[in-house]
Parts: sequence; structure tokens; C-alpha cells
Amino acid sequence: MVIIDGKKVSNKILNEIEEEIRRKNWKEKIGLGVIIIGIRKDSSVYVRKKIEACDRVGIKSYKIELKTTVTNEIVCKEIEKLNENDDIHGILIQLPIPRHLNEEKILRKINYLKDVDGFHANNMGYLAMERREPLFIPCTPLGCFELLKEYKIEIEGKEVVVIGKSNIVGLPMALIMMKEMATVTVCHKMTKNIEEHTKRADILIVGVGVGHMVKKDWVKVGAVVIDIGINVLKDETRKRGYRLIGDVDYENVKEISSYITPVPGGVGPMTVSMLIKNTLKSYKNLNGY
Repeated sequence: MVIIDGKKVSNKILNEIEEEIRRKNWKEKIGLGVIIIGIRKDSSVYVRKKIEACDRVGIKSYKIELKTTVTNEIVCKEIEKLNENDDIHGILIQLPIPRHLNEEKILRKINYLKDVDGFHANNMGYLAMERREPLFIPCTPLGCFELLKEYKIEIEGKEVVVIGKSNIVGLPMALIMMKEMATVTVCHKMTKNIEEHTKRADILIVGVGVGHMVKKDWVKVGAVVIDIGINVLKDETRKRGYRLIGDVDYENVKEISSYITPVPGGVGPMTVSMLIKNTLKSYKNLNGY
């Protein structure tokens, strides 16, 4: 069994980006605009990590903090400012956003050329189509794909089962795997006898936000297991009073898997490095490099 070290791979990618930016010494500074709406502990942590990664590689970050009660119109005006700002090469809205806001309308407002999160309908549409390539792929599924490539895990012709069908993770993950010529099954909350599907998986990818949902008897011996879930579990033995666990029962499943990602330290760091990679790509596209 091999533990997939997302932190190590992410650091390697960030080091390469930092070196490229230093070596090229472009006249224009690369800029990333981040909009965070309301106060959520998890969102604040994610945004902080993204800004720290920007600082590390030499990208200037612009953080726009909006109140929970903000309207669709105000959010869209802030996005329009970033769209028109030539110093901004990537724009992201930290999800989730408050329920009263129209997520689809807000994401559609982002300039497709600056959509480094890959959620614009154009990017998702091109990801779904044969012989088309999106400008940007959503960061978390792209990070999973990069881990599979880094560990030289074969995808073509394999049985891939994705649990979860969200626009952020499950759907684009399934589309990536289909582009790589895997046979893909997507399971969700209405799937009956889910373990009958998961037991067939050569590669099992889970992202639903239910702690330790996937048990050892759900997994085929020798399967590759990619755990995207991050769940907070109360733990009085820890200094901070909690610990993070994934959607997979890691300690038991790792006994029979061939490769597995831990939580934390697996997919999470890759999400950040893929955002930075997409931002660099956007900068090059917009400046003709």
C-alpha cells in the first residue's frame, strides 16, 4: 500500500511555479482576486492558505470581503471591477456562498478568461465535450488527476467510481475520468446498494462530506482510493478540540488499497497548488506568453 502524499506533490508544483516566475521576471505582476462572502471558519482558512500560496510564489492577491447580507447586484459589481482590472488575471469566489445569493448568476459573471476556479459554464461545457479542452478545470478534481499522474496510476480502461455529483467536485471529476477513457459510475444520495458499485472500482473517488462513510467492505482489494472529504470530528484529546477526518475509513481501508490519500495531507494541498497553476496559466493567456 502506498500513501499518496499530496503535500509533497503540491510543494513540488509550487516550487516549480515560484522558480518560473522568478526566472521569467515578467514586467507585469500576476494578480489574483478573491471574493469571500460572510464569515465561515472553513472558508477563512481556505482563503488564508490560498493567499499564503500566492505570497510564496510571487503572485499579488487582492481579497474582497463582503457581508453575509450582500445582494447579488453588489457581488456582481465587485466581479465586474475585477473583470475590468488589467492587474487581475484570476478571479475566484470562495464557495459556499449564502443561500439567498444566486450562485449560477454570480459565477457566470466572472470573465471566462479569468475563471481560474473553472466553474464558468464555458469551462464546464468544454470539459464535458469530446475534442474540446476547457481553459481551466476546477481545482480540486484537477488536483486529484495530477496526483494520479504523479504516481503513474493508469486510468485508461479502468473502472472508476465517483461518489458525489456536485458541480465543484463530483461532476468535473467524472468528466475528467471519461476524457481519460475510464469507465465511470457516479453514485449519489439516491443510489441504491452503493457498495455494489464501489466494490467494482479500480479507482474510487469520494467527495460527499460524510465522515468515514466508505468502509473497508465497500472497497475492492487493490483499489486506488482518493478521499476528497474533509470533516471535523470532536476530539477532546487534541489541543484544538477536534481532528479532521475524510469520507473514507482510512485506517481500515488502507489495509486493502494499493494507493490511498490521507486526510489531511492528501487532496487538500493540491487544490491550492492547482489554483496557483491556473492563475499562472491565465496570466500567460491574457498577456500572450
